[in-house]
Amino acid sequence: MSFENFVRHARRHPSLLSEDQRKQLAAGQKPSALFIGCSDSRVIPSHITGAEPGTLFELRTAGNVVPKYAPDSGSSEMGTIEYAVLQLGIPDIIVCSHSHCGAVTAMTIAGRGLDELPALCTWLGTDSLVEATPEDAAVRTESKRHLRAQLDTLREYPFIRDRVESGQLRLHGWFYEIDTGLVYVAPESSNDEDFLPL
Repeated sequence: MSFENFVRHARRHPSLLSEDQRKQLAAGQKPSALFIGCSDSRVIPSHITGAEPGTLFELRTAGNVVPKYAPDSGSSEMGTIEYAVLQLGIPDIIVCSHSHCGAVTAMTIAGRGLDELPALCTWLGTDSLVEATPEDAAVRTESKRHLRAQLDTLREYPFIRDRVESGQLRLHGWFYEIDTGLVYVAPESSNDEDFLPL
């Protein structure tokens, strides 16, 4: 679709929601989950989850990276997580990684192809990596390993740790296969290697 066609479509269809739905959304939000996913255009949270507008609070980052908790040098990612948990009181956080991830591929092969993207290299932390060859071109194993690391980072946020321990918040790891459309769930125990179909 060309940009001109996109604009014409948007003008003809300003919203797919009814007037009542728009009024309800305008009154405030009460999302049921924070969805942390990759910025990849092939990964669309509402398509994966079937979520209606207003039900998912979304955070999309390159490689679904969750930054280390450092409130004195806050980022939009930390701010989004903090707002979702402390202000909106969401009960569930889903971190979703995916197959064929360019960011995970770059991290696996020590930033190959990112020479012209220093900010992205810093974000992904590719400077300290040793070059390796992915186990498969879709980087499934590496993406699942990366997903576990992001969940571990989230657990280090003090307000998340407190809410998880008190039962107010649940963390979920999902792996989305672009080529099959299937979603797999990370096991609760990090010792268990098997991701199960959702």
